[in-house]
Amino acid sequence: MDPKLSGETGPEAGLDDGDPAAKKQLLLCAEFSAVASCDAAVARRYLAENAWETERALNAYFEPGAEEGAVPRRPETPPAPASCVDLTNEETTDPISSKRSTPGNLQQEDGSMFSLITWNIDGLDINNLRERAQGVCSSLALYNPDVVFLQEVIPPYYSFLKKRASSYEIITGHDEGYFTAIMLKKSRVKFKSQEIIPFPNTAMMRNLLCVHASVSGNELCLMTSHLESTRGHAKERMNQFKVVLKKMQEAPESTTVIFAGDTNLRDQEVTKCGGLPSNIADVWELLGKPKHCQYTWDTQMNSNLGIRATCKHRFDRIFFRAAAQGGHIIPQSLDLLGLEKLDCGRFPSDHWGLLCTLDVIL
Repeated sequence: MDPKLSGETGPEAGLDDGDPAAKKQLLLCAEFSAVASCDAAVARRYLAENAWETERALNAYFEPGAEEGAVPRRPETPPAPASCVDLTNEETTDPISSKRSTPGNLQQEDGSMFSLITWNIDGLDINNLRERAQGVCSSLALYNPDVVFLQEVIPPYYSFLKKRASSYEIITGHDEGYFTAIMLKKSRVKFKSQEIIPFPNTAMMRNLLCVHASVSGNELCLMTSHLESTRGHAKERMNQFKVVLKKMQEAPESTTVIFAGDTNLRDQEVTKCGGLPSNIADVWELLGKPKHCQYTWDTQMNSNLGIRATCKHRFDRIFFRAAAQGGHIIPQSLDLLGLEKLDCGRFPSDHWGLLCTLDVIL
């Protein structure tokens, strides 16, 4: 939820304002160590021997020889193969393939169902990052969504996803710091174009990522954002929300528009913005406000942040605008993801993910 890059406990803690190159190298080492679960010395060695390119260095670490010029060495104590969630081999080891006989997947194969996940994956928390990333990938393998909307992605996490989820095309809202991403299942969703709408007054590197695509002959405009965090930035957050609504309204009438992301919105802020336009629905409200998935940020149930006070918010939301020609895509259900602790004793994120299924009328 919060912009942790500015905190005292993140990867920048303890760094002074000296040599910028040295500072960047320290940050790269911290990020690499978090993803690879290795010490700083191993991280520095792989980065230095791979021109300080994070993706290339991670490739050398996990799969030596996979990249041209990569250092063909593994650390002395590599992670056990069973600990890696591999989404890249659908014919053999991919857990997705084992679900093909289930009723839900039969529906999805004939095009009558469309599913999406939105999740703030908390990449800014580098503690247990690799285990938590594997937990997110496990959910992708289990639910096999057509589209995934992610917030708080960092470059090493992005590199991890590109290797573990190669059946998806990944479009990002930035390539530095932390950013959003939209993942499209290559076998189902056809990518057409993308655009990034800047938020000129953001203090937290936020923007609006839009992807134009199609599924089963239906035109889609897919949007995600991580609106400004904390109560003190409510004014800027509401201005960003107005930009989102305006962009949703501007999409062609023949297009189904779906926004999904970490809005950080409070209900009274939506009211102050004038509420939702008549042709845009909050999916949670549209489905009857189901109690089981009301709160996506819940410090009573989720202990990742170690907050003693009980805070419950519906920060993560999905907004839907149907195509004018009729209800070709109709939201049907909503559930929370990431509710079980991992072996490391933490949840995949401090946010719960949202899984939404929609009917496609052929």
